[in-house]
Amino acid sequence: MARYEDVHPVDPQPRIVTRTVEKMREGALIAYPTSSGYALGCALENIEGRERMQRIRHLRDDHHYTLLCRDFAQLGQVVEVSNAVFRAVKAVTPGPYTFILPATPEVPRRLAHPKKRTVGVRITDDPLAQLLLAELGEPMLTTTLIMPGEDAPMTEGWLVKDELDHLVDIVLDTGECGVEPTTVVDLSTGTAEVLRYGSGDASSFEV
Repeated sequence: MARYEDVHPVDPQPRIVTRTVEKMREGALIAYPTSSGYALGCALENIEGRERMQRIRHLRDDHHYTLLCRDFAQLGQVVEVSNAVFRAVKAVTPGPYTFILPATPEVPRRLAHPKKRTVGVRITDDPLAQLLLAELGEPMLTTTLIMPGEDAPMTEGWLVKDELDHLVDIVLDTGECGVEPTTVVDLSTGTAEVLRYGSGDASSFEV
C-alpha cells in the first residue's frame, strides 16, 4: 500500500520532504504533482524504479526518460549543451518543457536512449520538486504519469493513490496540479524538433 502524504502547496513540510527522500534512497518509487500533471520519480541509481515506471506506463525500451534537475549546474552535469542550445533553453526555463539532449558520461547507459545516447532534461520551479531535488542532491529520474491508452497525465492525488496503490510507494498531494504534460523539444541535433505539444509555448522552437 502506498503512503499518502498531504503536502502544503507553497511551503512543503520539511519532515515530509526528508522522509520521502530517505525512502527514495532506499529504492522507493514516488508519484508527485507538478505544473504539468503528476509524474513518477525515483533516484538515478534505482534500477528497479525505472523498470516499475516502464511497467506502469507500458513504455518501450527506447522511451526517453527525463532527468529532473534543480538548476543549470545540475543540467550541465548530465547533458551536453552548446552556447546556442543554452540560450534557447535558458529563455524558457524553468518552465513546462522537456528537452532531449546528448547525455554526458555521467549518465548511466541504461537511462539514455539505446541508440542515440540522448536523454530528456527538465528544470522546474515547482516548490515541492525543488525541495526534493535539494534534499536528494542530484537529478531525479522521472516520467510524466500518463497511463496506457490516455493522452493526458493524471492530476488528482487521491485518484493516483486509488489506481496505483500497490504499484508506487509514496503519493505526494499538494492539492494543486497542472493538467497538461510538458512540451517536449528535441535539441540533440542542433535543430529544434517539437516531439510533443503540451503546456509550454512551442512557437519559439518551430521553424
